[in-house]
Amino acid sequence: MKGSIVTLSMSRRALLAAGGAALTVALAACSGTDPLAEQANAGDNKNYIAGDGSVTEYGAAERKPPVQFTAALFGGKKIDAADFPGHVTVLNFWYAACAPCRSEAPDLQTLSKDFAAQGVEFLGVNVRDEQATAEAFERNFGLEYPSIADKDGGVLLALTKFVPPAAVPTTLVLDKKGRVSARILGIAEKGTLKALITGALAEN
Repeated sequence: MKGSIVTLSMSRRALLAAGGAALTVALAACSGTDPLAEQANAGDNKNYIAGDGSVTEYGAAERKPPVQFTAALFGGKKIDAADFPGHVTVLNFWYAACAPCRSEAPDLQTLSKDFAAQGVEFLGVNVRDEQATAEAFERNFGLEYPSIADKDGGVLLALTKFVPPAAVPTTLVLDKKGRVSARILGIAEKGTLKALITGALAEN
């Protein structure tokens, strides 16, 4: 919704796996009033960060500047977020042992194919795995879009300046200017993500 921030309800999924040390570092940089950050800092050893089941859309007037980061894909190819403007980009934070990540993977692959002709680019951000583990996951679920190797948390931390990913999985939709237009905190329901991408594509 233009000019405002709207939080939409989403079906709650029980347990969202945490993204390891990198996620904890990024969460520590978030506001102390963020309940997810509080969970990360609690030290209660429950081994996951529970998503709050929300989808947030950022109106054009509230969006922060285009995201900025550089990184490398598994395999070594360099990625620069400065190349994102000009098309809609979907960033999905994941790792192989994350059960919700496995649940959403087939839908993400389907949507990446459905929107390819419209220039939408999907990019995974793997926050935990070595290359062999990540590639086995991609083969298992037939994922054809690439993923950034972010075990050191550099991309995750960089994005906290724009919008905190806060849990794994998290999916961000970037508009044609490279700005975060929406965040799905938890599993990316296919219909919801499709609607967010379609909305971003319709913008000038």
